[in-house]
Amino acid sequence: MTKLSILVSQIIDTFRIVLEMLREDKSVAQIASENSIHPNQLHRWKKQALENFSQLFEEDRKGEKAREAEHERQLNQLYAEIGRLSAQLSWLKKNLASTLNRQERLVMLEPHHPSLPLKAQAELLEVSYSSLFYQPVPPSPSCSRM
Repeated sequence: MTKLSILVSQIIDTFRIVLEMLREDKSVAQIASENSIHPNQLHRWKKQALENFSQLFEEDRKGEKAREAEHERQLNQLYAEIGRLSAQLSWLKKNLASTLNRQERLVMLEPHHPSLPLKAQAELLEVSYSSLFYQPVPPSPSCSRM
């Protein structure tokens, strides 16, 4: 089980136990012993549930709409940033390829760059990735006799 699934199952168990306490079919001591939970913890959960039940039916639970609006604003900012960076990248690629010759672009490659792989660098500089590994082979002596 992942940590998230464990957390979700713990929350569901807590809800089940609190609902059982609210039904009052069993005593707190019985519920505590069945679930191996201290009665004081059960009383805290019940108190917390009763205090927060009103929020279940409120229109704006704990500023949920404000959080959603903030999230939407951040999302729009990020999309704008992505668009701006994409435009800058295409402009840079176009101008770089037209102003520098292949040899100058090859000098710009950093094979051991920590966050930008060589293949991505080659693509950005419009250099064939496979050409980076090309090693010319001299003709064999038998070929030169012909």
